[in-house]
Amino acid sequence: MSTAIIILGFIIIVALSSYATFLILKLKQQKKRQQAEQAEREVTANAKRAQVLDDIRYIATAMIEDRCEISEGVVRIGRLFEILSLSERVAPDYPSLFKHFELIKNHPIMDARQALPKQERMKLDLIRMKSEAALEQGISDDAKKLADYQAKAMH
Repeated sequence: MSTAIIILGFIIIVALSSYATFLILKLKQQKKRQQAEQAEREVTANAKRAQVLDDIRYIATAMIEDRCEISEGVVRIGRLFEILSLSERVAPDYPSLFKHFELIKNHPIMDARQALPKQERMKLDLIRMKSEAALEQGISDDAKKLADYQAKAMH
């Protein structure tokens, strides 16, 4: 009887050890898969980030070459920096651009603009044009710097 108990105990220990080994291997596989998925997400995120930075440089170049209106370029660049969550970080480097952006970023566009009464549209246009005139040279200088923009490493 005691031999049967020892054998049964041995079988239970072997079974539990085998199950523990199975769970450890499964956990390692899961961890490896999660690491691969994380690496893939990082590659995708970096590619998207690089594309947005290319878009910022392209718009800045278009502004310099007068292929893009000042306010349109400012809004597009400002929104792209918001997408990257870099607005606060880069605003001090491009003061005129972000000063103008803060003034016009909430102005309605397209259908929303057309829905405004004419007086309201004229008022917003006047605000925008005054800001453009006052900040034109600074925005141009900022656009020239942005045409070669490279994101700094984040710490």
